[in-house]
Amino acid sequence: MRISLRFFAEKLILPVHYNHILQAFIYRSLDETLARFYHEEGYRFLKRRFKLFTFSRLLAKDRSFDAQSRTITFKGPVCLKISAVDDRLLESLATYLVKKGSFRLGRNTCELDAVEVEMPVSPEGPVLVRAISPITTYSTLTTPEGKKKTYFYTPFEAEFSEKLLENLRRKAAAYWGEGAELPPLNGAYIRPLRVSKKNEAIVNFKGYWIKGWTGLYEVNLPRLYFELAYDAGLGAKNSQGFGMIEVVREER
Repeated sequence: MRISLRFFAEKLILPVHYNHILQAFIYRSLDETLARFYHEEGYRFLKRRFKLFTFSRLLAKDRSFDAQSRTITFKGPVCLKISAVDDRLLESLATYLVKKGSFRLGRNTCELDAVEVEMPVSPEGPVLVRAISPITTYSTLTTPEGKKKTYFYTPFEAEFSEKLLENLRRKAAAYWGEGAELPPLNGAYIRPLRVSKKNEAIVNFKGYWIKGWTGLYEVNLPRLYFELAYDAGLGAKNSQGFGMIEVVREER
């Protein structure tokens, strides 16, 4: 399930790296029990925990960047998309916001204009998608000196698609259980179609630097896995604002 929040602020000014502000806004707008579950628990698979929700960048036609203050100013209507595997998360968020009518993002007061529920998307076969928040996938490597190093894959490396598929398998096992009968991922892929260096995004999240990629991709996944990727996000760090995709067209 996916919802779009449309809102206004007289002048919405946020730091360039604002993902943590959006994440905090989502958590504090949820029912207390749900917020605690998603913040502290999530869905477990072995030692990993998945939150299985994601959100877009802020979408607005009128925005400007101030290099000196390292801030972005949004004017006019602004849209934020949020999706989740569990409908209760979105219902809790929407109910709270509609009752309140306004909310805070950083130091800004925003007036809610509308909450829209988007139609579910469930394509068969290859589909062209746009990343509306950067897709990231990585490995933790050990240097010859014995130090840990995070290596972020680019869409131009074969491991990018392999890691995304592996991540989807783990999310599926976390949500449906290890013993669940799931379709095989034979022939599945995520390929960059229109992605260049300018689509690389380097985001600071609470002091940690994360590399990800926007752009257009061809995605071929069994329906169950596509729906999981669409609702929970592709790749890692979804609950920090990474990996949200939207369908541009179905490749029939």
